[in-house]
Amino acid sequence: MAHLNFLGMGVALVTPFNKNKEIDYSALKRVIDHVVDNGADFLVALGTTGETPALSAKERKEIKDFVREYSDGRIPLVVGVGGNNTAEIVEQLKEEDFSGYSAILSVVPPYNKPSQEGIFCHFKAIAEASPLPVILYNVPGRTGVNMTADTTLRLAREVQGIIGIKEASGNIHQIQRLIREKPEDFTVLSGDDGMTYPLMTLGVQGVISVLGNAYPKEFSEMVHLCLEGNYIEAVDYHFKYREIIRLLFADGNPAGVKCVMHDMGLIENELRLPLVPVSENTASEILHWVNTLK
Repeated sequence: MAHLNFLGMGVALVTPFNKNKEIDYSALKRVIDHVVDNGADFLVALGTTGETPALSAKERKEIKDFVREYSDGRIPLVVGVGGNNTAEIVEQLKEEDFSGYSAILSVVPPYNKPSQEGIFCHFKAIAEASPLPVILYNVPGRTGVNMTADTTLRLAREVQGIIGIKEASGNIHQIQRLIREKPEDFTVLSGDDGMTYPLMTLGVQGVISVLGNAYPKEFSEMVHLCLEGNYIEAVDYHFKYREIIRLLFADGNPAGVKCVMHDMGLIENELRLPLVPVSENTASEILHWVNTLK
């Protein structure tokens, strides 16, 4: 059912800050309008790109409520709910109001480095507690542990309510196995903008994107061309945006995309420590490529 909402291009929303490092809700309105009006298929609030670890619990709740109220049903919503304390996440899922959202996105527990059995039990507990369907998020470059294809497929087959995965392992063999062996109603989404085109030629069904904050129209067009099987036309977008995607992550995410969005007049170029803006050299390279894309 709900998994049908999550084909195509989702945007992992940035959290704009003002000069005082406070959440800039006026800028967040501009960002939401920008991505919704230019082809995004769904929004993801409180993901990695939203600098969620640097937000207080109160701020996270305020952003969740704000995104729901301002988007006003224009587009399906996903909210990030994850961490490395399973019991705490389960309590949050039972106590908080998730009305207006269609799914949660939950990351493999970082830092603890659980076994595959621990990962399975963690997500099983989350799915059983969640009032919404669950999209798994595998990003070993950040969490320190990879969720194997065996574990993902076991969760997809055995645990009700788990409907898909944002797969950012970068392991092409692992991702191909997921595509080949997954249940029919389980969605595999790219978690890596730069790999989205090649992965979609193999059967991945969309992306949760960082680039989509800045270039939602263009990246959405590429994704939808792929969904239609028009890979020849889609590859032009892939090559056109390949270098800017590389640069967006050169000094970490979301520093790169915030640099671009500041140049576009959408947000201030502000991050919260321990994250900082891109270096002057990276900013110069990014803005050079931004100008070539105009």
